[in-house]
Amino acid sequence: MSAPSPTEPAEALAVKGRRALVILAHPCADSYGAAVAAAAVTGLREGGAHVDLLDLYALNFRAVMSPEERRAYMGDSPILDPMITEHARLLMAAHTLVFVYPTWWSGPPAILKGWIERVMVSGVSFHIDPDTKRIRRGLTDLRRVVGISTYGSPRTYVRAINDNGRRLFTRSLRLAAGIRLRTTWLGLYAIDTATASDRDAFIAKVRRTTERLAR
Repeated sequence: MSAPSPTEPAEALAVKGRRALVILAHPCADSYGAAVAAAAVTGLREGGAHVDLLDLYALNFRAVMSPEERRAYMGDSPILDPMITEHARLLMAAHTLVFVYPTWWSGPPAILKGWIERVMVSGVSFHIDPDTKRIRRGLTDLRRVVGISTYGSPRTYVRAINDNGRRLFTRSLRLAAGIRLRTTWLGLYAIDTATASDRDAFIAKVRRTTERLAR
């Protein structure tokens, strides 16, 4: 399959530039992370955005790139999986991209890293000039990336050992979207010792922030 068209179905049309894609990467449906993702979806919708949610574990998303996909990666048709086609379509239509995940071993869960590797391929997040072989940005409609993560460690420790997920989503994605891309990061640190009040306050902050960003 070639890279999909970002054309939206009639029932999913939103105000131009007001479409959001939320990616949730947590294996437990009743997790705090799922509650955070729900707050983000609510906030975005209250701000007027059309929201698509992809719960990667619930979708049984396959994180591993197959040998066939790797061979096709630099070709004209790098997408071989219908699920990837749909995810790429939603990504290309998004104005706001939101990632919700727990930080494990200083980075995102493997399923989320696999999503990036399998979905953000040539024809989607970047294009290769056939003459110069230089890479051109593909996500030209993307204006904002929001990262929302929980951490077992305190913020000072996370910063000391390098927050790889944050660097990936707030820096590397600029290569696909350009210098106009704005980023927002929301982190709940030391979650293992956070009180119920701390957790509720963070969910409220996620909802308020995403609503504001969607307007």
